[in-house]
Amino acid sequence: MGLLKEQDKNVLRQAFQALQQPVKLVVFTQPMECMYCRETREVAEEVADLSDKISLEVFDFTQDREAVDRYTIRRIPAIVVMRGGDQPKDFGIRFYGIPAGYEFTPFIEDILMVSRGDSGLSEASRALLAQLTKPLHIQVFVAPTCPYCPQAVRLAHQMALQSDMVQADMIEITEFPHLALFYQVQGVPRTVINDRIKIDGAIPEAAMMEWIKEAMRG
Repeated sequence: MGLLKEQDKNVLRQAFQALQQPVKLVVFTQPMECMYCRETREVAEEVADLSDKISLEVFDFTQDREAVDRYTIRRIPAIVVMRGGDQPKDFGIRFYGIPAGYEFTPFIEDILMVSRGDSGLSEASRALLAQLTKPLHIQVFVAPTCPYCPQAVRLAHQMALQSDMVQADMIEITEFPHLALFYQVQGVPRTVINDRIKIDGAIPEAAMMEWIKEAMRG
């Protein structure tokens, strides 16, 4: 029995009819000693089966070191959402931990966004991100039961799609409690930019751009 209900699959099939460019899901897992590795792979498999425009590739984190290095994967389970087809492109969109609960929504939205090739950000945000000269690493700490987390994840992934200088990671805190402790996450969502700027709560796009300006000055 799959993880997705048949009713949900039908809704997704309908949504995926809008897919334009092919999308590739790259999953990193390992057979043993990984919380939710199997479930993460199964979610990706079930979603990929719903459209011929979505492909799936699975790597073993311990064995496929070339792929781990190529995608700069730091931990598992991990999902990369990228453009597939004849012109593949990794935009730096990462899910660390199973995209379940409320986090399933940004996972599906990312697939649609990558297929469109349009971040949906405002012209002002696009212009600001075009000025980036140094990489930005954005980490968004979430929990599956947090209704405000998808907004923060979505915005970070929009920025990653918009700029090659941005990598954006969703990190599920119950699967990576050591990271939550290290970054002093006491509530979610918490967004961390370049290990220096910490933002609590889901904030509007314009407010996030002010923090991006601060990161650029730093």
